Amino acid sequence: MAVAHGGRPGDRAGAYATSSVAQMAALAFGVVFLLVGIAGFIPGITTDYDELTWTGTDSQAELFGLFQVSVLHNAVHLLFGVLGIWAARAWDLARAYLLASGVVYIALFVFGMVIDRDTDTNFIPVNAADDWLHLGLGVSLLLLGLAAGTLVDRERDRDHRARPTREA
Repeated sequence: MAVAHGGRPGDRAGAYATSSVAQMAALAFGVVFLLVGIAGFIPGITTDYDELTWTGTDSQAELFGLFQVSVLHNAVHLLFGVLGIWAARAWDLARAYLLASGVVYIALFVFGMVIDRDTDTNFIPVNAADDWLHLGLGVSLLLLGLAAGTLVDRERDRDHRARPTREA
């Protein structure tokens, strides 16, 4: 794991002072979510843009002609983007973002699998392409969050063993 500016994982001395696996992943996911949220409001990138509604199945707009979106759905992507970029400032925030986001996206996958897509229950809205993307995102985010914890724990142990002990 690369640590810049002499910082340690969890340090909050300055924004982006460390570059841990968790921080780089949170920043990358944050930027992608932000771009996807913006793209959801751009005609052409979002097909049937004139069918974009605030929520629900009435929104027939599809990002890249594949993923059903609404204003709410796009706003959620923007929120996850801003949170990811903000969380990348510190290892503990980045890891929490990855783990919490992973849980949310797994929950969205389950939500999409159990609802009747043609009812008001599908308020986000989601389609089959969204469901599988949510599963992939959820698993990826969780694995990165869990792996980042393991990598940092190893580095902390190595740092602790390398420090001389003080005797009183």
